[in-house]
Amino acid sequence: MIVEPRHARGGTLVLGGGFAGSYVARLLGKRGATIVSEENFMLYTPMLPEAASGSLEPRHVVVPLRMMCPHSELLLGRLRALDHEQRVATIRVGAETLAVQYRQAVLALGSFPRALPIPGLAEHGLSFKDLADAIYLRNHVLQRLEAAAAENDRQRAEAHLTFVFVGAGYAGVEALAELSDLVRDALRYYPQFQRPRPRWVLVDAAPKILPEIPTRLGEYAAKQLTKRGVEIHTSTTLASAGPGTVTLSGGLRIATHTLVWTAGVMPNPILRELGLPVDERGAVRVDSLLRVEGHEGLWALGDCARVPNELTPGPDPPTSQHALRQARRLTKNLSGDPEPYRFRMLGQVATLGRYKGIALVFGLPLRGFVGWFVTRTYHLYQLPLFSRKLRVVADWTVSLLFRRDIAELGRLGHPRRLGDD
Repeated sequence: MIVEPRHARGGTLVLGGGFAGSYVARLLGKRGATIVSEENFMLYTPMLPEAASGSLEPRHVVVPLRMMCPHSELLLGRLRALDHEQRVATIRVGAETLAVQYRQAVLALGSFPRALPIPGLAEHGLSFKDLADAIYLRNHVLQRLEAAAAENDRQRAEAHLTFVFVGAGYAGVEALAELSDLVRDALRYYPQFQRPRPRWVLVDAAPKILPEIPTRLGEYAAKQLTKRGVEIHTSTTLASAGPGTVTLSGGLRIATHTLVWTAGVMPNPILRELGLPVDERGAVRVDSLLRVEGHEGLWALGDCARVPNELTPGPDPPTSQHALRQARRLTKNLSGDPEPYRFRMLGQVATLGRYKGIALVFGLPLRGFVGWFVTRTYHLYQLPLFSRKLRVVADWTVSLLFRRDIAELGRLGHPRRLGDD
């Protein structure tokens, strides 16, 4: 049942509370907006690997939308339909369905993991896209250590301590590096005779890891990972996955209970259902003003949009750096000062675990400790709210002095019911 229609605050409806959408609402300031989001926070995705490894408290890599956008209204719900001719969006909020009228709407619906039709992937693969994925993966890795410690059979113990990551972009490399640091810190608490050595495997279909960055930095990253014992299989794909095993395209079978899939993302699937112009990936097509092609008053940005950039030959990649610049331009366009979107990338950064990183800043390649420091400084700068920055700095300071915590919290959020044994 649809309840009485309501109007978007300030006439602007922002569909999505991720990095792009939340910044549009924040930059609109006192004009206000109505944000529709399934979560009441914005996740700063580049810090997700550190949340998974325990370097950062998970709550510190998210920013509550009500704090970040104090002049905006927040609806915790999901977009179900969009009638742009009538300027009405149908939103599912809990058990109710709301009709929200607007003058201008911003699509910032983000992306989903791109799962390929590989036998067994959906059943046995773990995603690494949001905060729930990161927390689950951390608990899963710590559970594997406990399972290995309890095993009497060496081969079964080795399977528990084998971790396979498919996808060697930023997400895969950073997640593997951070989690291998977590395991290395944790192993000192496990008796030596009860466990074999952990095995880390990185797989990618591209001929090299981190193909987005210059070759020299990619080679440095590969060298650092190899020195730490990581097996790197490039020009290789996942053929199949089963309970306790995965098979790669070359026929190599690996006994493992951990398969992490980080091989790319795809725009939110609901975009194809809205009757909007989309490309072959399902991303909304927008013009140089960030306006949806053929739809006055409807805008799109971030991971869900194919955004042309007048200073680069192709569309923008799905990174927080580009999403922020798109949000700044779109906010000005919403305010009646439309100009084409132009942005030249300032650089690229990635961490490779504790004290190691790579960065390309204004064409200057940096690596090692300097690259790690620049990467952390950049992410701290991008994180909104001074209070959040202080919390992250406090976490980083503690992690410099102490090893990572190894408490496994898999039951967190799943308490026993009253009366259960």
